[in-house]
Amino acid sequence: MFKHFLITRFNLRKDDWTTNKKNIAVLTEEWHKNRFKLFADYCFPSVKSQTNKNFLWLVYFDITTPDSYKKTIASLQEEMPNFIPLYIDGMSQFLPSIKSYVNDFKEEYIITSTLDNDDCISRTYIEEVQNRFDQQEFMAVDFIDGYTIQTQSLIKVGKKLHQYNPFISLIEKNSSPKTICNVSHRIWKKEKRIIQIREVRIWASVIHSENKVNEFTGYGKVNLNNFFANFTLSKTQTQYIITHNFPCNKWKSQSVLNSFSSHWNFIFKNIKKNIGLYNK
Repeated sequence: MFKHFLITRFNLRKDDWTTNKKNIAVLTEEWHKNRFKLFADYCFPSVKSQTNKNFLWLVYFDITTPDSYKKTIASLQEEMPNFIPLYIDGMSQFLPSIKSYVNDFKEEYIITSTLDNDDCISRTYIEEVQNRFDQQEFMAVDFIDGYTIQTQSLIKVGKKLHQYNPFISLIEKNSSPKTICNVSHRIWKKEKRIIQIREVRIWASVIHSENKVNEFTGYGKVNLNNFFANFTLSKTQTQYIITHNFPCNKWKSQSVLNSFSSHWNFIFKNIKKNIGLYNK
């Protein structure tokens, strides 16, 4: 009936992406070392632990990836059969490669979801997305409530409210499918064929020193026992977060400000959409 693809781009070269937000060069040996650690601590174990295994995880690596990391990637593939590493020549080949790969499948419907290589998803992410499948011709699925984890300086875990986020999915008829990667996640605010789902927290953004634009915007107290009952990270990182977590009552002012800002943005975006400003 459908084929579900989770899509991640890892280290694809791009002309306008040469430094991070601290103006430090990317795609260096140090960058690869740090990014593979984030991938191993957060992203990979969270995907491997999915309750629903009926999906393929397409992870796009640049053809210039150092051989030492290609060996690491090969070992991950042995560990998780539906982890599919694909090597392409830069970011310009990303979308054509996705469409070429997807076109080989003949299921009547295609579901595509995105996941950044430094973020993580709950064990039921795939299950929750597929539960929204109802033979839609074209429908985006946006789980707008999640979590966010700050990993640098102080460890903070907070709730997050984010419409049109990087974890969005697309259900569509398998007839020259566009896929979720056809446009940036921010562009989905212009789309009327979208389901917004509240209070189902199945994703967590990870804020670290190499983020290009993201900052910690979490709010509220998060019960870590409940969090780790739903999210699988590496054992060492799980223990590190539990041990070093900076409790919300010690950043209460930031929590209140982030909560107000997040909910105001949510209301404001919906007003703008309802009166058609995003269509102009």
